[in-house]
Amino acid sequence: DKYHPHEKLHVSGKVDWPNARINIVTEKGMRIVRANNLPTHPTGEFPIRQSDPAYQYDRNPNSIREQKILMRLPLMPKFAQSPNCVPMGLAGFTLVGGALYNAVDAGGRDAPAYEILDACGGHPERSGQYHYHDYAPCLPNGTDQNGHSSLIAYALDGFGVFGAKDVGGRTVTNKNLDACHGHEGPVMWNGTV
Repeated sequence: DKYHPHEKLHVSGKVDWPNARINIVTEKGMRIVRANNLPTHPTGEFPIRQSDPAYQYDRNPNSIREQKILMRLPLMPKFAQSPNCVPMGLAGFTLVGGALYNAVDAGGRDAPAYEILDACGGHPERSGQYHYHDYAPCLPNGTDQNGHSSLIAYALDGFGVFGAKDVGGRTVTNKNLDACHGHEGPVMWNGTV
């Protein structure tokens, strides 16, 4: 049977984070990301309430808590000699204030398929860090003048993380990706292609 993520149960509630803060600037040849890890969009209610239907599948007891985020990234990142997959946990940081984690859960499974998330595709871990495991519904979904998906995050190595559209608006599939699910091609970067 085919997986239909839009039909998957999600954590209920609508919690706003009016003190969410993210600031991305360039300083001394570096891209600096400063944030408090609170998302600029509403989240589900965490910990998951017993009355929430999601509770019968995932009893995530964690609360979303403010985190100090300071990332110093290269403005012009360099390609590695060979693809290196992202580590478990934090792999990057999104433009909407949430962390971007590896797509695999602690059990080595497809996290977005097995974990119960909120309507924006995120949830908190033990320390309260709100994060996503994949391209989630509340992340930027625009395209540039070439039809390529907009930037949604910066990876720990400084490279951009983009949505599912390649140049010309073509949907990127697994066959277009390397062993670590990345690829290279022309994108809008620092104001130019």
